[in-house]
Amino acid sequence: MHVLWESDIKVAILAQMSRICQVTGKKPQFGKQVSHSHRRSSRRWDPNIQTKRYYLPSEKRWIKLRLSTKAIKTIDKRGIESVVAEMRRNGRTV
Repeated sequence: MHVLWESDIKVAILAQMSRICQVTGKKPQFGKQVSHSHRRSSRRWDPNIQTKRYYLPSEKRWIKLRLSTKAIKTIDKRGIESVVAEMRRNGRTV
């Protein structure tokens, strides 16, 4: 019988986190890898997801988001307050 410790549970939870951007909604795409001999095998293209912390001055707290690199550029351009407000309008929790 295997006993799960708290550290084991954290590892299991981290392994199950989805590769989806919280701002843009980008997620993995699926297709075929074609070899030189034209044999095809399934593969997936993952978006470049980064975990990033931002400070929300209006709420005086830090938030941690899982973002694609395109979403990071969007936040740099528009500002974190604007992006978080749009996320909340679309029904996403922050």
